[in-house]
Amino acid sequence: MVDVLSIIAPVFGLIALGFLFGRLGWLSTTAEKGVSEFAFTLAVPALLFKTIVTMELGNVSIAGVWLSFYGAISTAYILSVVGTAFLLKRPQKDGASIAMSAVFGNAVMLGIPISLQTYGNAAAAPLALILSVHAPSLWLATTLHAQLADQSSGFNASKVAFRLFDDLSHNPIVIGIVAGGLWRLFGFTMPDVGLKILGLLAQAGVPAALVALGLSLVRFQIKGQVPTLTMIVCLKLLVMPLVAFTLGYFVFDLDPVSLGVVSIVAAAPTGANAYLFATKNGRAINSASGAVALGTVLSSITIAILLSVIKP
Repeated sequence: MVDVLSIIAPVFGLIALGFLFGRLGWLSTTAEKGVSEFAFTLAVPALLFKTIVTMELGNVSIAGVWLSFYGAISTAYILSVVGTAFLLKRPQKDGASIAMSAVFGNAVMLGIPISLQTYGNAAAAPLALILSVHAPSLWLATTLHAQLADQSSGFNASKVAFRLFDDLSHNPIVIGIVAGGLWRLFGFTMPDVGLKILGLLAQAGVPAALVALGLSLVRFQIKGQVPTLTMIVCLKLLVMPLVAFTLGYFVFDLDPVSLGVVSIVAAAPTGANAYLFATKNGRAINSASGAVALGTVLSSITIAILLSVIKP
């Protein structure tokens, strides 16, 4: 238990510190914007770029990692759609936003730091594999879902494609991953000076992202329909990590590090992108906001339990 606390405490401690400074007004909204922009426009993309360029795949099973993680996402997605229709009795137009909140975890802000705290550089390869298609695949699936549910506007494939390309082409996280993949694909070498610069930015990226998350939580409120919020939180914090661990351990026989990383990222609470998606679609906005706030708080417990089970 002491080992688990040594992993969890620094991560959630920085989040709590950011929240405290934001709530008390010791860091202004201008400071929040600056920290967030630094973290997600420069530091975290640099971390991901360096991770992809320098990682060693070793005995990591690419198919096993992807199928375990996205098998968990598919399970939670289907359950959220069925639950929205038959348990919550909400209209189909709400389904995409609720599904996004139930499956889009805060992989960058929490998945990366906890995985690195737990496994060190060995976590780099499975992390890169998961994050390389995380945002694009979920934005595509939920955008298509929203378009199909909105029968009044009709389905427009070119509109969906343009919207997705526009969203992703301006996303620094996606740009960092793609740039790292292309750099590695073409076999370019990174000068020592470049690696040192990237290393310094990467060191700053994790703490800056955690403080930024804490600051952002001041703006999120735990609100929305209780049944909807309960379903989202249960799917995200309980069902997804359980399915990911089960698939990785019993079906795909992942190595311990890959199994741990897949489970940790699956257990990450709802991320702010789900709230942005809900806001863009004008559906289930309060529930998405509540899922980000409540999920982040509860994940400090659920992730601690997960780590005690996988025994890193």
